[in-house]
Amino acid sequence: MKYKKLGNSDLIVSSICMGCMGFGDSKNGQHSWTIDEMETKKIIKSALELGINFYDTALAYQNGTSEEFTGKALRELAKRDEYIVATKFLPRSLKEIESKVSGQKHIENSINSSLKNLGLDYVDLYIYHMWDYNTPLEEIMLGLDNVIKSGKARAIGISNCFTWQLAKANYFARANSLTEFVSMQGHYNLIAREEEREMIPFCKEENIALTPYSALAGGRLAKYRGETSKRLEEDSYAKFKYDKTVELDQLIIDRVVELSKKYGVSMTEISLAWLLTKVTSPIVGATKVSQVEGMAKAVDLTLSDEDISYLEELYIPHQLVGVMAQNSKKS
Repeated sequence: MKYKKLGNSDLIVSSICMGCMGFGDSKNGQHSWTIDEMETKKIIKSALELGINFYDTALAYQNGTSEEFTGKALRELAKRDEYIVATKFLPRSLKEIESKVSGQKHIENSINSSLKNLGLDYVDLYIYHMWDYNTPLEEIMLGLDNVIKSGKARAIGISNCFTWQLAKANYFARANSLTEFVSMQGHYNLIAREEEREMIPFCKEENIALTPYSALAGGRLAKYRGETSKRLEEDSYAKFKYDKTVELDQLIIDRVVELSKKYGVSMTEISLAWLLTKVTSPIVGATKVSQVEGMAKAVDLTLSDEDISYLEELYIPHQLVGVMAQNSKKS
């Protein structure tokens, strides 16, 4: 495993981040394909043994049970200074807004809930899960600064936002001596490359770490034509993101297959090796130990410039999907 500094923070993270959205009670949340506590521990044990020290979860994942399973496994398997934990908080709910719960209080309540679920005194990276259009930016940035000053997080990151929003937030923080975002978690992979327009160049200029989610497009960049899985069949949100462009995307996936056969490696290794030429630490989910082994191997695979061009040349701009499509209507 290789390690990198996370942007302008002092956090040293593995080149692969274990995405924990697949962990949690399958009967208690958005996803029906998540794995239980025992299987979660097996995955995390394998990841730790392969040198993966970076784990990303969220308060929203399976109503907090992802945090519970992840935190318990890490506490039992490793010392606190041997792993980096990131978790995320959502915008204020309508009920909170009507009850006049401030943005600062919402963030305080959210971090306390996450720490309780994780069984930890602090998280290493606390992430603004998606832009809150109903809360003043000042409230968000003050709330996050309070989290840092209280010792409940070591650094802050942001996810699912536009470049202008990240710039506005960090420049506001800079002008007011508040904590700045050190990482950006956006939707980015071989078949979803819209972040290359503005976000990636901006983050590289500002030394903001890129930790994209959906690194394998919900498994699509790791499976042959006709191959399926429980997640591919049941993940309605991923279908919403990818089904409209399936024919176009399949042409790129076919090239992943071609290169995997050429080098005698898995599709996962090819897809992630490409992504690792662009970002700090992609977030990669796993529900099987074999998947962890594949993501770790990708770190040691070097693609040629010709390989990279071959994988990229068929891409045609896509419409924004998922959270960002919803946000574009609000901006």
